[in-house]
Amino acid sequence: MPAETDETRTRRLLAWLGCGLLAGGMPVHEAEEDVRAVAAALGHPRTQVACSPNAITLSLASGEPATLERVEGGLRLDQLAEVSVLQAGLRTRTITVEDALAKMSTLRAQPHRYAHGGLLGGGLLAAVGIALVLAPSWPSVLFAALIAPWTVTLMVFSGRSALVRTLMPFFAAFIAAMIAFLAAGQGLVSSPLWTLVAPIAVLLPGALIVTGLTELAAGSMMAGTARLGYGATQLLLFALGMGAAVVLLRVPPEEIDLTRPLGWWAPVVGVVIVTIAISLMESVSISMVPWLLATILATFLALTAGNALSDAPWLGAFLGATAASLVATVVEFLRPQLPRVIAFLPSFWLLVPGSLGLVSLTRIEVAPDTAIGALGGVVIIVAAIALGIVVGAALARPMRSVARRVGLLPLLRRLPGTRRRLPSD
Repeated sequence: MPAETDETRTRRLLAWLGCGLLAGGMPVHEAEEDVRAVAAALGHPRTQVACSPNAITLSLASGEPATLERVEGGLRLDQLAEVSVLQAGLRTRTITVEDALAKMSTLRAQPHRYAHGGLLGGGLLAAVGIALVLAPSWPSVLFAALIAPWTVTLMVFSGRSALVRTLMPFFAAFIAAMIAFLAAGQGLVSSPLWTLVAPIAVLLPGALIVTGLTELAAGSMMAGTARLGYGATQLLLFALGMGAAVVLLRVPPEEIDLTRPLGWWAPVVGVVIVTIAISLMESVSISMVPWLLATILATFLALTAGNALSDAPWLGAFLGATAASLVATVVEFLRPQLPRVIAFLPSFWLLVPGSLGLVSLTRIEVAPDTAIGALGGVVIIVAAIALGIVVGAALARPMRSVARRVGLLPLLRRLPGTRRRLPSD
């Protein structure tokens, strides 16, 4: 068997790097840009890169051999942080191709920081926090806490069985809806349609749908269309599960009204709880939690301000998405160990486009006369979020370049074997 050439190793590394970025949820146009920047730093300025949501193809120059690598599942936020650290080291040539390949080969085996109870505790807290944001009433919060273990169980088994993974949206929504509407019939909960969304919100494809729209806006037509199609299919399966419960129990239209009796403080507390939940589920280190909280709070405040300024919900969605992009870049500037995408992605949980879409689709089963208008409103909100992300990213691009240059040394100190080679501050 012939020895692997330097070019082959470089192509393999770049392919693995691109897959890591894609598995972390990065839009394809940003992943392509980052891979090309690393390739140029390694001496291959004519590298050609083509990404899809689940694969990457690249060649070091036109007419040269190409490498195809598939994305095998997602990455946790702590693993995505390691990919970003390696990316920075490769850009500055402070880590070798061989060392980076060795690190990437063991990335998925990296243990979860909160392996004992992290997923269950994070899932439970996420459900409670989102219940406080969406439908803050004590029965709703209690319902979310009780149903959350069911959601976590589905998440665990979905990684082991393709059948469970395919049917997970339907069964998650069906069980939550059946219990919520039965409880509402007994007077135990109000606004069951919104109440049941909280414990299954972590499964909803809101981020997927908005990322697809962002890619379309950036000109990545195939990737954007694919994400939108997949996200819409997932959302439809959730809606079918909820709709089945609505039909079986003959839920009346008045059951979909939303009440918010706990006051203004409930969503604020919910935001803090959601931040802790994300950190537990995604194995985020304690030192990074305050920065995640800063980004999520900024998103929430911008969203709230927009809703206060106008009755049109799209304004709040637009301002929230713009704030998320800008503040995530500021966080990267102040805390280079926390790449922008890691601070930004959790903000999707607050923008809840998946929750809004699911409720609107389910309304078709309950009140079809009003559902079409509500669904159209959701489309506008999702488009506003995508536009806000594009605008925020455009405004933040110069700052992002400065952040990568100014904050490089603290970031590179995390690389193995580089502490003694780096100069002091």
